[in-house]
Amino acid sequence: MDATIDEMEALRAERDEMRDKFMRVLAEAENSRKRAERDRKEAEMYGGTRLARDLLPVHDNLSRALQAIPEESRATSAALIEGVELTLRELTNVMTRHGITMISPAIGDMFDPQLHQAMFEAPMPGTKAGQIIQVMTEGFLLHDRLLRPAQVGVSSTPG
Repeated sequence: MDATIDEMEALRAERDEMRDKFMRVLAEAENSRKRAERDRKEAEMYGGTRLARDLLPVHDNLSRALQAIPEESRATSAALIEGVELTLRELTNVMTRHGITMISPAIGDMFDPQLHQAMFEAPMPGTKAGQIIQVMTEGFLLHDRLLRPAQVGVSSTPG
């Protein structure tokens, strides 16, 4: 009788141990599935980061080209200007479709170190310390990650 009870206790202990191992393996499999899903989503959202960074100078150069056209040349170069504007618009649309958004600070906005890079600091009458006084280049986000901070000049005028 004691042997049967001991054998039953041993079988119960073995069963409990197997159940514990099974539950651990099941939990590990679920964790692996969740990790793989998270990695897949991250790769889908941020896999094009290098390409996106490489496209930013193209956007900058097209914008600079439009800004550099003198007012007196605009009438004679209308077709060329329209072509550059269409190209810039299409590039912006493609970037937007892929989750790239522009950071366009305005003069007078407060400097945000999460989104802006201060290129210089200078006293400027009529401003408070930390206000943006000049914007050199726009910044860009890829979904919620910073691709490039906006490059700005910041006021150092004491408040």
